[in-house]
Amino acid sequence: MANPLNQYIGRFAPSPSGPLHAGSLVAAMASYLDAKAHQGLWLVRIEDIDEMRTVPGATESIMQALAIFGMQHDGELVIQSQRKPLYQAAFDKLAGHTYACACTRKEIADSRLGIAADGAAIYPGTCRNGVSVGRIARTLRVRVPASNENNETITFNDRWLGPLTQHLATEVGDFVLKRADGYWAYQLAVVVDDAAQGVTHVVRGTDLLESTGRQIYLQRLLDLPTPHYMHVPVVLNEVGEKLSKQTGAQALDLNNPLSELLRAARFMQLQIDHADSIAEFWQKAIADWKRRFGD
Repeated sequence: MANPLNQYIGRFAPSPSGPLHAGSLVAAMASYLDAKAHQGLWLVRIEDIDEMRTVPGATESIMQALAIFGMQHDGELVIQSQRKPLYQAAFDKLAGHTYACACTRKEIADSRLGIAADGAAIYPGTCRNGVSVGRIARTLRVRVPASNENNETITFNDRWLGPLTQHLATEVGDFVLKRADGYWAYQLAVVVDDAAQGVTHVVRGTDLLESTGRQIYLQRLLDLPTPHYMHVPVVLNEVGEKLSKQTGAQALDLNNPLSELLRAARFMQLQIDHADSIAEFWQKAIADWKRRFGD
């Protein structure tokens, strides 16, 4: 997607694994506010590349909820599962940087190389020089740079958290682009889609912070632009886990959308004393966000 005027283009990219909850409303609100504060476009992309987790009717439920909350998206609704040829084309461009891997998750965990910040085991590079005789390839991985190679360390300035650095080899290892179940991995799909949609600013939760270095690396390999990133706090449950469908998050009360919006705004520490309507809420919320992040 060409962007000759260098217009701000943001996006909200929910997974259709259930209805919106308090955590996903915060992510949607942050991305929406940032787009509106910059007079930009706000796109919605349904990230259903992991089709095993897709719940029938969830996409319709999400879009209905966004409309009730007064968040109207720009452009067409993009569905990842309909874009597989784009991911294959991007993978083909990475020839020379990728390889097949036969390792199971248990084998990787047993290597004891370490655990990444996102909880995944760091891949030790077992299959870098080829799959052992008698083994069957399960996944497709991309090589990350070794010491003293270009892009060994990825540094970026997060608009919420400030300057951040990730050393790919020691903190991540060679990562998966196509999974054992045959689905394209999130890291590749999101890079391809952000570029294809002309996304200039990514606003999302800190649960995805550790993915950013990998995505910037893929952007560089594919000669794609790197968006500006902002990672906002995520809502936690009573035991300190990220609020999600897997941790028992309850669906939002669509009969009281203003109350839900005000609750999310308080979590984001927006300065809104009161609002008598959804329209008034957004007017005040956009003004306060612009005051904080409108540079």
